[in-house]
Amino acid sequence: MTISATAVMQLRSRTGVSINECKKALEEAEGNEEKAIEILRKRGIATAAKKAGREQSEGLVFIEQAGNKAAIITLKCETDFVARDSNFQSTGKAIVSALLSGGTVAAQKIADEQLPIAVQKLGENISLADSQIIEAPVVGVYVHSNSKIGVVVGLESGSEDVARDIAMHGAALNPTYVRPEDVDTSTLQKEREIWSDQLKKEGKPEAIWDKIMMGKEKKFREENALLTQPFVKDPSKTVQGYLGSVKLKSYLRAAI
Repeated sequence: MTISATAVMQLRSRTGVSINECKKALEEAEGNEEKAIEILRKRGIATAAKKAGREQSEGLVFIEQAGNKAAIITLKCETDFVARDSNFQSTGKAIVSALLSGGTVAAQKIADEQLPIAVQKLGENISLADSQIIEAPVVGVYVHSNSKIGVVVGLESGSEDVARDIAMHGAALNPTYVRPEDVDTSTLQKEREIWSDQLKKEGKPEAIWDKIMMGKEKKFREENALLTQPFVKDPSKTVQGYLGSVKLKSYLRAAI
């Protein structure tokens, strides 16, 4: 099978192993990154490869903004102790800065250079979990005080303060969807099964179940969608009510 350059570079950033060896391991593992790491570990090629098999449940979110563009990355590690280390934080800042100024290629180059060094220095598995750029006429960002949650919001018009307020709301209430109609069918099906069991236990007549579940579905959609949630700074209105005629262009939330 064909192995993409992105897959090779991601494995290299996690293991510190040469590009050639990473490509060979991925080909042998048929593209499965975790299996490729096992292959590298068995070969005893690099210490970093041993660390790469360990779970990463900690890390930080990094955001950098310039005008109507913002970059966001999630850098993961094994412990909060390492996440608070200045070396880990400087690595994250360097990658997100490169992403903002030079795009994904520049960010990957910095990650390839600095992540293996950070792994060796800090003694933990460290990897770039996600990276994205958002551009919009108006951009607002919010990073929670512990840097575990970050949100970027793009608006078609309005002010940066308004966009930042929406980003803060997203950080606080963690909406799963942007709009009520975005809720997927499989999620609704699972909820309907739960509601059916509840109605049965409550002894509600089956003849009125459909009507009750229509109301439950409407409420579920609205409670889990950003634009229809009560605005965190003024619950008397929804997020859309706070935006008024301003249209939301993009919304991205990252969390550890």
